[in-house]
Amino acid sequence: MAGILKTGMTVAARMEGAGTPGAIVKIMNNTFDSRVRLMELEESPKVTFEDIGGLKDVIEEVREAVEYPLTKPEAFVKMGVEPPKGVLLCGPPGTGKTLIARAIANQAKATFIRLSGSDLIQRYMGESVHMVRELFELAREKSPSILFIDEIDAIGTQRSSDPLSGTQVAHAEILMQLLSEMDGFDNRGNVRIMAATNRVDMLDHALLRPGRFDRILEIPLPDADSRREIFRIHSAKLPLAADLDIDTVLGMTEGTTGAEIQSICREAAMFAIRRNADSVTGNDFGNAVAKVRKTGKPVKYTDIMYY
Repeated sequence: MAGILKTGMTVAARMEGAGTPGAIVKIMNNTFDSRVRLMELEESPKVTFEDIGGLKDVIEEVREAVEYPLTKPEAFVKMGVEPPKGVLLCGPPGTGKTLIARAIANQAKATFIRLSGSDLIQRYMGESVHMVRELFELAREKSPSILFIDEIDAIGTQRSSDPLSGTQVAHAEILMQLLSEMDGFDNRGNVRIMAATNRVDMLDHALLRPGRFDRILEIPLPDADSRREIFRIHSAKLPLAADLDIDTVLGMTEGTTGAEIQSICREAAMFAIRRNADSVTGNDFGNAVAKVRKTGKPVKYTDIMYY
């Protein structure tokens, strides 16, 4: 391989002890890596704000930081301010972080590019760094675009001053490349950066500095009003029983995420199908809650509806 290597080429190498690069295993392509192409890319997502229950204040803050710089950049010029460079959404899985990003891309008529931080953890040293570089180039090519990095904590954990293992060195290299790419972006450009995590406490402080993820927003578990709205969205097409008490059903969902409420509606319909029924009843929802929340026994609709 030595005879075909040239200055400037990117290569992937095996990891040796203490993070030392070992034998070169392949030369990376100068064109976009096929795996980057295979990451989730939507020219214009179909998700709208009407598909999201609750979170009105959070959505407005994301719109200000991500959508408005794309749709009305002149407003920022007029005010003489720079829009936030990046937005970090923090909260439990299933609370709507990805849904918000998709809806923003729809509203801004932007390409939506999503990858998981765990997708960047590759076998060979140098490969993941190459993918980060190509990913940002792809975002520029597809602009206006929104680049959404899910599970950013997989690659953005706090660095240690102690001697690093080979895996930790690889993760640090990925993080450094990500920081470099973010620093190279114009705040007023046509690529907006978003990320999501459920462990913001683990993130490296360099990611949270001004000029990187300037806006950090918490996405909490839905409150009672939000759960009602989410239930309305996902039960809209279900043939609900005439005597179904919605308040009782919602009482079963306390502490659930939006994704779990969606699953509860789907599973309730499945229980009705198994009974060859014409409508979805309260007991169907009780069984669905038990299945989704893995309580181990069905929640009886009649046991809680009068409390």
